[in-house]
Amino acid sequence: MPNGPVSPIDAPDDSVPDELVSPVDDTPMDFLPDAEDTRQQKTPGISSWKNCITGIGQTFNTRRELRDALDKFSLAHGFHYTLKNSDGRRFCARCKAEGCPWFIIAPILSTTKLYRIKKMNDTHTCGVGSKSRNASRKLIASIIKEKLRDNPTYKPQEIINEIRRDLGIELNYAQAYGGIAAALEELQGSHRKAYNQLPLLCEKIMETNPGSAAILNSKEDSSFHRIFVAFHALLYGFQNGCRPLLFLDCVPLKSKYRGELFTACALDGNDGIFLVAFAIVDVLSGDNWRWFLEQLKTLLSTSLEITFVADMKKEMSESLGLIFPNCFHGYCLHQLTECLKNKFKGSFTQEVVRVLISEFHGATYAPTVEGFKKCIETIKNISPEAYEWVLQTEPEHWANAFFKGARYNHLKSSVTGSFCDWISDLPAMPITQVIEAIRLKMMEFMYTRKMESEKWSSKLSPSAEENLQRSIANSHSLEVLFSPDSCLKVRDDLGIINIVSLENWDCSCREWQINGIPCLHAAAAIERIGKNVYDYCYRYFTTEAFKVTYSESINPIPALDRCVQRESSAVHVHPPCTTRPVGRPKVRKHALKSKQAERRALKCSLCKKLGHNKRKCKQAA
Repeated sequence: MPNGPVSPIDAPDDSVPDELVSPVDDTPMDFLPDAEDTRQQKTPGISSWKNCITGIGQTFNTRRELRDALDKFSLAHGFHYTLKNSDGRRFCARCKAEGCPWFIIAPILSTTKLYRIKKMNDTHTCGVGSKSRNASRKLIASIIKEKLRDNPTYKPQEIINEIRRDLGIELNYAQAYGGIAAALEELQGSHRKAYNQLPLLCEKIMETNPGSAAILNSKEDSSFHRIFVAFHALLYGFQNGCRPLLFLDCVPLKSKYRGELFTACALDGNDGIFLVAFAIVDVLSGDNWRWFLEQLKTLLSTSLEITFVADMKKEMSESLGLIFPNCFHGYCLHQLTECLKNKFKGSFTQEVVRVLISEFHGATYAPTVEGFKKCIETIKNISPEAYEWVLQTEPEHWANAFFKGARYNHLKSSVTGSFCDWISDLPAMPITQVIEAIRLKMMEFMYTRKMESEKWSSKLSPSAEENLQRSIANSHSLEVLFSPDSCLKVRDDLGIINIVSLENWDCSCREWQINGIPCLHAAAAIERIGKNVYDYCYRYFTTEAFKVTYSESINPIPALDRCVQRESSAVHVHPPCTTRPVGRPKVRKHALKSKQAERRALKCSLCKKLGHNKRKCKQAA
């Protein structure tokens, strides 16, 4: 062992023997543990790091692996090190304390990428163990990476608490946040590089799933603009097994470069969500929605009269009318409700607003004009202003009594909320992995639902069967009256008569036309003439149609990293110009809504006029 400090860089090759240099162990057998030993007893996880560096002859696969091991080793032993004269051929480190002889030299083995410790002085004269534990960002990232493998939604404060408990290392919020970002980039890849992989991804989607569509648009400066994806299995399932009903929705993505996810979802015969197509765009705009609908139009059959349920926006209505001239646009009830609530929230008490919303929903779901008018008159008695607002929102686009399309009583685009919630819960990941996560989710849906349908014994799906049995049970007390024409009259317990036409598949109550399942009046009439009620259900609710919906499968896509090594795309795509601001948002999510809410006007309890209270009322004086 050398008698004095030896520089790891200036020492000749033969100045350090090819064996581990260690201090003489003259520690007595019986001793009291010092503060460092006690601290490590409380944090057993860090004790295992003492053996990350074992000595001369130890090899490492990469330079990064060696650096991580040394970071853990120095942290466990309580000293700081610095690199000196390290390059691509060798790794050299020494203790940062002045005069301390500890050093390590690990050159790269010739013809390999392995690093092997050739020389090492394990002696410290700097009071090793007394240094504070300061972990580097890369070490924190390597620690966090293992935690994120099991739970990618870890929050910075959770990381701080766990590392303090397990390792005794104190981190601030910025260090934990930066460590999570670095670890996620190692696990998921670079957000920036993922955009350049999009051309290859589009190529592989269409190659592995024939009949699919993957269309990428970039701007003049080669920055990302939008991408549209529709798998053949989903297009086939929608056009051959689902109702011609699509719900358009938008979900903001958690990404370094933001982005919006556009979705066109249908419902299968069991009222399960069925994604037909989706797009990721740089910003939410009418132009991007128009482009999304244009791509969708090219893939769908021109003979389908599709009903869309979407927001009540002028741009959306114009785009749908232009691109799908034979379609029907149903306004989303959820958006209409929010508009009504915000408009009259400051003018009435919460109880009055709740009554207005309840009557508005009653008018929306009312199957007949009489039921619609009854609810509207109630709104008029409460507030003539609310009555005028309701009429100005074009009831022919949202009221069952007037709507010409077929929504099957699904009036909210938020019926796909579970899928959108799943998207929102995804951690921030590169755009290629977002597309892959959606593909895997739909693959799971296709397989599990296909397996479930094999166990069904009824002609209808479980949800449709339940609705039909309810109609049959309620029809037993009805009286069926024959009429001279082909229609049947059905009288209920209150003496109300409804006309059922089995030839046209309709009833004067309009429940059959709206839901696609025979209502109680139709069920009574069908049973009375001795026919099978199942023959009068829309085909979309049959088990056969459900199986057709999930008859095709989505094929896997090869890993893009492996494909890039063999193939190179001539198209280069850069991230969009807009990036997520650093830190937390300055303004809360609902701050603007609270500012826009009108201030409640004063109302006198004596004269019932607005603008003053009873203390300043002139009549009281």
